[in-house]
Amino acid sequence: MKAKSSLTNRKVISWALYDWANSAFATTVMAGFFPVFFKKYWNVNVAATTSTFRLGLANSIAGIIVVALAPVLGAIADQGGARKKFLLFFAAMGVIMTGSLFFVAQGAWQIAVIVFVLGVVGFSGGNIFYDSLLVSVAPVGKEDMVSAFGFALGYLGGGLLFALNVLMTLNPESFGLADASAAVRVSFLSVAAWWALFSLPVAIWVKEPLVKQKKSGWTMVTGGFQQLKTTFAEIRKLRTVFLFLLAYWLYIDGVDTIVRMAVDYGMSLGFAENSLILALLIVQFVGFPAAILYGKLGEKLGTKRAILLGIAIYIGVTFWGRFMDSSGEFYLLAVAIGLVQGGVQALSRAFYSRIIPANKSAEFFGFYNMLGKFAAVIGPILMGLVGVITGNPRHSILSIVVLFLAGGIILYFVDEKEGARIAQEMERKTAS
Repeated sequence: MKAKSSLTNRKVISWALYDWANSAFATTVMAGFFPVFFKKYWNVNVAATTSTFRLGLANSIAGIIVVALAPVLGAIADQGGARKKFLLFFAAMGVIMTGSLFFVAQGAWQIAVIVFVLGVVGFSGGNIFYDSLLVSVAPVGKEDMVSAFGFALGYLGGGLLFALNVLMTLNPESFGLADASAAVRVSFLSVAAWWALFSLPVAIWVKEPLVKQKKSGWTMVTGGFQQLKTTFAEIRKLRTVFLFLLAYWLYIDGVDTIVRMAVDYGMSLGFAENSLILALLIVQFVGFPAAILYGKLGEKLGTKRAILLGIAIYIGVTFWGRFMDSSGEFYLLAVAIGLVQGGVQALSRAFYSRIIPANKSAEFFGFYNMLGKFAAVIGPILMGLVGVITGNPRHSILSIVVLFLAGGIILYFVDEKEGARIAQEMERKTAS
């Protein structure tokens, strides 16, 4: 199959549109309006370091829940051929919780945390099964491009709705809204509707991968736990998978922490809210073409080398962020992040998909997402704690550098060819 046709296939487009759908939550809610609204509306008259700590705590709690659920649910889904069912269940949870943010009253930060945590669980839980479907929709050898295509559509879709939401907050009267606060609350409803609508293609046109011996009911659950035990033992023995997961756990911590805490960090430095929101829009619209180009870079340069390049750029961004003192610098940082963020995420997913057995993809991606979210437990809370202890938010961001460095060093020693060979052998053994 030619490269071009791999991106115009209805199955691939339908799969990638789920990224378009749920990226609205990642952009408008997680990275954009929730941190601002949490600080200004649900934590009114509260110290900046305290609200930052609470936001970091909320993200960490959500991560812990996903850590506990991801591998188990992935194993159960593999046993019953239920990847799509789990995907749609978590998507529905995320949609409902996102819409519920509209109803949380001013000052009710505890309720906001609960609803937000459940929304993040829906978002993250759905991604486990969305990612696991990559092995069944991407043509062999085109995993980099298909994965990057999904992230690219995510940047574009999330960016378009976010741009509309920003216009609503800047000109609420034009949309028949009382003020900017009302516009933000309505934005939460718009994200819920967007997420629900664009989840329909993956529900309709992406088929569940075939399972040789499909199980159901309690047999599926017990079989899932048994498979989880077996796969955990296998991962411990699979040096390539183990090293990659360890590296991914470390460097994706930095990526996710920057995504979730950038706006809060900028506000703590005294930058205007509008400047921070504009920076997020820059990331989205730079990220759209950059993710696709990064997919091509992965094919030309090699997936691992392209990821390492992105990690190096992130290290530079982190040091720069420690010393920046103007909105203009924040915009330049946004451009730099937009150039590599989607590429690092997309190529990591594609790299991993090639070193795991396809018939256990949901479970292996359960471990993948578990480590990604476990990293997000450490990063945000670490930034919050360092900010509280030192009283200076600038010191907190440097804690991320060590994670990028350690992750990049370990990734350097991961042998993709060896991993792919072993994965194919495992798949043949379990299929026979």
